[in-house]
Amino acid sequence: MRAVVQRVTEARVTVDGESVGSIEGPGLCVLVGVTHDDTPAKAAQLARKLWTLRLFDGGGTPGAEGRADAGPAAPGGERGSQAEQSCSDLGAPLLVISQFTLYGDARKGRRPTWNAAAPGPLAAPLVDTVVAELRALGAKVETGRFGADMKVALVNDGPFTVLLEV
Repeated sequence: MRAVVQRVTEARVTVDGESVGSIEGPGLCVLVGVTHDDTPAKAAQLARKLWTLRLFDGGGTPGAEGRADAGPAAPGGERGSQAEQSCSDLGAPLLVISQFTLYGDARKGRRPTWNAAAPGPLAAPLVDTVVAELRALGAKVETGRFGADMKVALVNDGPFTVLLEV
């Protein structure tokens, strides 16, 4: 499974002009892609990772992580050393949206192929498992609508975006 995780101050997904899911931050907007060999165990692993991943400021200037002006680098030269809190620490909400295009492959030619993306009958239950596992962990989770033409609007806080693979 693959996820693009964006720390947000707000995020909303609409289908045909109707809001089907929205969060007010701090929180995470998570685009989830599923490939052919993904399993419910991987979905549960992704949910645990999303719930406990430290992407939020632990003090100091809000939203300063990762910026050039965020202060001195941590030992080893890494920036973003203030990202000390997770959704579980803050009770931060998540907006989880299925995104088969995360498995698009555009290495050849100018048109991506979607061969690595799992078909709907395999992918939909696994995205649902991520959501169910997050809720079982105590998360407030909003979702998009699987297979719909969704419009996603968000305010990326930082900007702060991470790619996860499990």
